[in-house]
Amino acid sequence: MLYLWLKALHIIAVVSWMAGMLYLPRLFVYHAGVAPGSPQSETFKVMERRLLKAIMGPAMGVTWVVGIILVIQGQWFASGWFHAKIVLVVAMSIVHGLFGHWATEFAADRNRHSQKFYRIVNEIPTVLMIFIVILVVVKPF
Repeated sequence: MLYLWLKALHIIAVVSWMAGMLYLPRLFVYHAGVAPGSPQSETFKVMERRLLKAIMGPAMGVTWVVGIILVIQGQWFASGWFHAKIVLVVAMSIVHGLFGHWATEFAADRNRHSQKFYRIVNEIPTVLMIFIVILVVVKPF
């Protein structure tokens, strides 16, 4: 029964993390379109910081901790699908780190990327999420 409660907590954390991973680059798109130091830019800085610190960071942490516990309890270490999934989750975590870096750049009024760049980057978490969900649900290997 504990395994099912942990799985539910893991799914809640993943959904929360993904909400931020899908929303933050959209904020970057809008932020890149306003003048540095403008009232709109300052509002985006607050939104980006709060999203990262209050939602995305904790959700990623819970996702990882509970996910590791589930892997241990479910004895999934030898499964091929799990190996592929962990690679994709590490990639998602790296993207999260890049988002944090770009938020820091925006906070210092040093953004170097265009709105188009952030529109493209916005698709990366979606693609990773699709493959992760397929691996977990279908377990193709």
